[in-house]
Amino acid sequence: MEHPKDVGDRSTLAIITVLRELGYGVYLPFGENTRCDLILERGDELARVQCKSGRLRQGAVRFAVCSSYAHHPHPKVIRRDYHGDVEYFAVYCRDTSAVYLVPIEDLPVIREGTLRVAPSRNNQRERIRFAADYEIGRVAIGGLRGSSGA
Repeated sequence: MEHPKDVGDRSTLAIITVLRELGYGVYLPFGENTRCDLILERGDELARVQCKSGRLRQGAVRFAVCSSYAHHPHPKVIRRDYHGDVEYFAVYCRDTSAVYLVPIEDLPVIREGTLRVAPSRNNQRERIRFAADYEIGRVAIGGLRGSSGA
């Protein structure tokens, strides 16, 4: 089983690779406790981005759209969404080798975002976010070596 930090690092690496190929300037905020993972520059515009690892489940790429503080001692809140903190979620799904760029306003949910890869079983199309509409590129990133513990 991979360490969650290695999974996140692989997703961030894939996302940065695709964004650079598309011509975005990519800035990395300093420190671990920032509310965004990247800042994108395109022309005169800057946008804050939260990177997420997606997992293909039941025909959809699923990813968290909130931070969890449940592991902290005596947390004031258990979950916190990113509304007001970022403009986009960038999602890498290893199962599809795809990177998706999703405006936060397209995600009115506060727990989990989904991007449909396969048609729904009842062929519903209304209120469905299709992965193809948000896909910005594909890249295959292999397993990262585990840390030495140093």
